[in-house]
Amino acid sequence: MLVDNTAFILALEKLAISARGSSSFTVNFKRWDGHQKPKPREGKPPLPQPKEYLCLMRAQMKSKKLSTIVKQVDVPKMMSMYAQFMKSNMDGLKRVKKVKSKTKAVKG
Repeated sequence: MLVDNTAFILALEKLAISARGSSSFTVNFKRWDGHQKPKPREGKPPLPQPKEYLCLMRAQMKSKKLSTIVKQVDVPKMMSMYAQFMKSNMDGLKRVKKVKSKTKAVKG
């Protein structure tokens, strides 16, 4: 489902809260040229080059999918909103315990 930038962050927060206990979710970033058609075959004229590239952000949890398109001028604002989301919602990560090998323990 394609939503605007602020609605994407809000829906992403809801996704993170629902995924906190038992599942996970993924977020992808992709440079997008704005074309929704496939590249033409050889011998046909190519699609025009875009004046500016866009950023396509996708989030997925199980069967729920979200996406938004970010313009170049909105990228810094969107990245700051995404960073704030990451800081506030990624507190449930488990710390990995490092296991010392016996050879290191004997040497040092």
